[in-house]
Amino acid sequence: MKMNSGHKKWSSPTAREGGLIAGAFLIGALPLAAPPTSAPASTDEKKAQPEKAVEKTEESAAEYNNWITLGVGSTFIDGDKASFLRRRQVPKGPFGGIEDFHWEESVGKKGLFQIDGHGIFDNHDYSIRVELSEPDKGYVRAGYTEFRTWYDGSGGFFPANGQWISLYNEELHVDRGQAWFEAGLTLPNKPQVSFRYAHEFRNGMKDSTIWGDTALTALPPPDNVRNIGPTFLDLDEKRDIFVGDVKHTIGKTDVGLGLRYEIIDNNDSRNIHRRPGELTPSPPALPAGPDRYVTQKDGLKEDLFNVHGFTETRFSEKVMLTLGGSFTTLDTDISGSRIYGSSYDPVYDPLFARRQFLDQGFLNLTGGGEMNQYVANLNLMVTPLDNFTIVPSLRVEKNDVSGVASFVKTDVASLGALPPLATLSEPILNTADNGFLEVTESLEARYTGLRNWSFYARGEWSETDGNQTENEIEAGALNLFRGTDWRRFNQKYVVGANWYPLSRLNFGAQYYHKIHDYDYDHVLDSTSNVPSSADRYPAFLTDQNFTTDDMNVRATWRPFSTVTLVTRYDFQLSTVDTRADFLDHQQTSEITSHIISESISWTPLARLYLQASASYALDSTDTPAATATGSSNLVLNAANDYWNVSCLVGYALNEKTDLQAQYFYYRANNYLDNSAYSQPYGAGAEGHGVTASIARQISKAVRATLKYGFFRNRDETSGGHNDYQAHLVIASLQYRF
Repeated sequence: MKMNSGHKKWSSPTAREGGLIAGAFLIGALPLAAPPTSAPASTDEKKAQPEKAVEKTEESAAEYNNWITLGVGSTFIDGDKASFLRRRQVPKGPFGGIEDFHWEESVGKKGLFQIDGHGIFDNHDYSIRVELSEPDKGYVRAGYTEFRTWYDGSGGFFPANGQWISLYNEELHVDRGQAWFEAGLTLPNKPQVSFRYAHEFRNGMKDSTIWGDTALTALPPPDNVRNIGPTFLDLDEKRDIFVGDVKHTIGKTDVGLGLRYEIIDNNDSRNIHRRPGELTPSPPALPAGPDRYVTQKDGLKEDLFNVHGFTETRFSEKVMLTLGGSFTTLDTDISGSRIYGSSYDPVYDPLFARRQFLDQGFLNLTGGGEMNQYVANLNLMVTPLDNFTIVPSLRVEKNDVSGVASFVKTDVASLGALPPLATLSEPILNTADNGFLEVTESLEARYTGLRNWSFYARGEWSETDGNQTENEIEAGALNLFRGTDWRRFNQKYVVGANWYPLSRLNFGAQYYHKIHDYDYDHVLDSTSNVPSSADRYPAFLTDQNFTTDDMNVRATWRPFSTVTLVTRYDFQLSTVDTRADFLDHQQTSEITSHIISESISWTPLARLYLQASASYALDSTDTPAATATGSSNLVLNAANDYWNVSCLVGYALNEKTDLQAQYFYYRANNYLDNSAYSQPYGAGAEGHGVTASIARQISKAVRATLKYGFFRNRDETSGGHNDYQAHLVIASLQYRF
């Protein structure tokens, strides 16, 4: 049995995206490159220590297939804790528990029983997996996993007067988990049968970018309102999944058939605090103040059934055919409401004292939809020459959807209405049907007939014809009807090559061109799109074109056996062209991106290794709105330029002790203060991280690790409110048996 290193990081799976913190947990356990081992003792040294040599020989003969790693750690945060938690995905304060556990035992001649798991207290990071397997009979597995993802519940910052709104504890989190069971039969020369059941959940609170409004900006009305108030999503979601598969080989053909059934039950809500703290006394004829809460509840129940099958036939070493088909039916029921009140999750009150003009909401949402999807695909791989392979393929999809929704629309009239701020309500019924037929063809070719070269090319074409009808009945009268025919034509072309001129040097290059063309024909429309109309959406666009050109070049060079260099350059240009009724064709967006990266690995000494990497991205989005007459800096061209730099050094102090250190740097400088005209956006931040560790092999069965990390972040977009500096200390002990 091959021994697993048994070293895993402490945080949840989502911490892989946390950057340096993953390195903080792994330092001393899973370095980016395997650390060099110390040179063996000389023959004379062995003769001088015969007893120690015998002890090592006996110890080396032992093989440990089981282990447990215990650890404890803590973070010490100065500054905004929520920002640190979101960025690094570790809890504040102390945490610890079983970092990793593995135990296995042979059953019979070939069977194996295994238990794997970990449990980190106060990070809600738990996992256990139990398996009993016999290669010639089958397996039974079961497990449970839970992990926590941290979010920062802060809102926006208004630099004109330094306004920052904090309404609640911003250290938000969502717990995700899964309990599952799986069993399968793997009898030789018999159909392979498997069944799996899983119950998944997601619950907790996370931030939302649909911020609440405030007039506390020190700007003169009516341009004094900005949306910077923090809001949150409250999630309660469950999913049950049943999956069954059968696979068998008949002659030269592999055949498979599968079923999948899903049940979803989601009860979520979006919670917004509008105009917080604005309760200025008003005359009796006016509302009590604009401070109010709005809660939108979104309920979804869903049943999904899918049946799919495939065949894979190898006619010869040069010809292989695969066929596949799938049918999916989906049934959904929706529910919900959007209500204003004096607190989150209020009861609807048509006479709510703080109601404001245009406080639009809805009650008693009911309805749902049905979908039928049919998919078939065919792939043929042919190798007519030893160095030339072509793969043509065809995919056909038909999709039909129908839906209905009914609710009671609520609204508030203006102060000039009689009576002032009158509450309005009326029933709404909306129905919609849409469907499409899509045919996708592709052709791929690869050639390796030239010495030290490989070439590949791929073309993909997709044609879609669809239609959609919409009807809305308001207060018993037909308010809107629309019928739209639409067409989409997608194209993508890819070419690439790899060149190996020397054993230590190779190059690679790839280019692709992608086009998405949309054409809309509104054959029926109750709204008017003439220039004088005040209601030109949504049947306003007639065609759009999305074009993307992307290329990358990379080089890998090993000038010496101890040095490896990797250089890469990526470029992407995307444009969006739009045409609307009674308007000329416009290029509505241009997005340009350059990414330059370099990495180096160097082992100057047998005991010493170094790794470093750096990348620089230049990303910009230009739109005509930024230079339109009268725009007054309301819309700016967007920039997303940033630096990423990291370096790692490891040193084997002796055959039992390893040292390692890592540094990470991030910088974005795209923040532009146009608060006099709009809410400023754009990234403006600088982050540093340093970690160090020492690992000591106390004996063959015992290994100890001590790790330290320091992190510092400065965020310009929050006016410093999301700044932090933090220390991290972790100690772990692994015992193998």
